Amino acid sequence: MEDLKNAEQHQDMNTMPRIGDQAPDFEAVTTTGKMKMSDFAPDKWIVMFSHPADFTPVCTTEMSGFAERKKEFEALNTELLGLSIDSIHSHIGWVDSVKQNTGVYMDFPIIADIDMKVSKLYGMLQPNESETAAVRAVFFIDPSKKIRLIMYYPLNVGRNMNEILRCLEALQFSDENSAACPLDWKKGDKGIVSPPKTLKDYEARLEDDSVEKTTWYLAKKQF
Repeated sequence: MEDLKNAEQHQDMNTMPRIGDQAPDFEAVTTTGKMKMSDFAPDKWIVMFSHPADFTPVCTTEMSGFAERKKEFEALNTELLGLSIDSIHSHIGWVDSVKQNTGVYMDFPIIADIDMKVSKLYGMLQPNESETAAVRAVFFIDPSKKIRLIMYYPLNVGRNMNEILRCLEALQFSDENSAACPLDWKKGDKGIVSPPKTLKDYEARLEDDSVEKTTWYLAKKQF
């Protein structure tokens, strides 16, 4: 029986969305009304994130953090979308409680995933952590609705908002400049240019003074 359960869990993990997959579409009730993933404008990025439960301390700090920095996400052409396995009335009560007690208004849509449909679709339910609460997942979804980056945190560790914004900026920088981002890259830093693929390119790289060369295959450029 235990083997069967483990096999089922393994199968569920294998069907979880991965980096490069199209974000699964769905229809859900949210704090801003019914919506589908496909409803988002085709020029927008989406940061979709789950939290274990309303009216809990770590989740309150995280969701407040998203709300407080919403304008930074908007400046990056990005929509926020939250989720937990709670009812719409619980969500609205929580939004009201946070607003009344802290002045922070969580006015982005929060999915009421009471039937766990979206949580299961996106692999946010991980049985070895909890079978009834979504882990702290973050999905970065580009304008073509492709999943570009996924973060998972356990129930007892809050996320880092600076890192979430840094990753979003790095993805957009990489797309815009066809460059890669090195360790600890942040906005304004140099990006890594693609290494040479032929000896001719290699010879040209050695002569190229416009890039900062560590070796022939590791070179950075200010974009």
